[in-house]
Amino acid sequence: MAAPMLSVVIPAYEEAESIAEVVSEAVGVFDTAFESFEIIVVDDGSADDTAGALADLSQSEPRLKVVRHPERSGKSAALRTGMIEAKAVWVATMDGDGQDDPRSIVDMAKAVDLATIGEVGVVAGCRTNRTDGANRKFASRFANGLRRSLLNDDCPDTACGLKLIVRDLFLAMPFFDALHRYLPAWTRHLGYGVACVDVVNRPRAAGSSKYTNFGRAIAGLFDLMGVIWLMRRTHVPGGQLLLRPETRERVQ
Repeated sequence: MAAPMLSVVIPAYEEAESIAEVVSEAVGVFDTAFESFEIIVVDDGSADDTAGALADLSQSEPRLKVVRHPERSGKSAALRTGMIEAKAVWVATMDGDGQDDPRSIVDMAKAVDLATIGEVGVVAGCRTNRTDGANRKFASRFANGLRRSLLNDDCPDTACGLKLIVRDLFLAMPFFDALHRYLPAWTRHLGYGVACVDVVNRPRAAGSSKYTNFGRAIAGLFDLMGVIWLMRRTHVPGGQLLLRPETRERVQ
């Protein structure tokens, strides 16, 4: 069975009120944009009815696959699970709260050839109209500035959930709980380029953020120090990680 043109991974934690609408909207957008696609929703141990909200949709939509973690393991773990399940060369990621517009993924896909692996390893979405409160915006700008100065990843909004990344490149990165915040930095460290594309940020469809500014700041500082150490201990022969010359016809 031929692999789809694009895989889309959506990590979801207690998004019962929004996830079905998010998936339905994405299916409608991708239907006209891509020859073939699959959507993988990873329910990260939700205690609400996220699983129930997806049950009927998964039965009627064959391009949707739902995977459930038995307990909450974090966004990076959910993304990794989705990447393992994905069959396409390139995988798009988006959040399950409705803030990410799936049309942005269509725009991001224009920056690369989805059938091959070239010089660019990740296309990062950059939010130009953030709908978060002032405190969140300030904390995000500070964190982005500190990270960019220390890691030189040249990405103004690495925390944006919208990414387009080579599947095997993601799986080759050292795994840790906050990996999803350092995808551009690790992509550059492993010898591939990063493209940034402006994307739309919308208000949450429902629910609330799973993070606090203080908690994110404390964890982020330790994560940043860890990433700096790990990169100093990770060397790639020839300056670039060698990936197999995958094509859209790769099968699993």
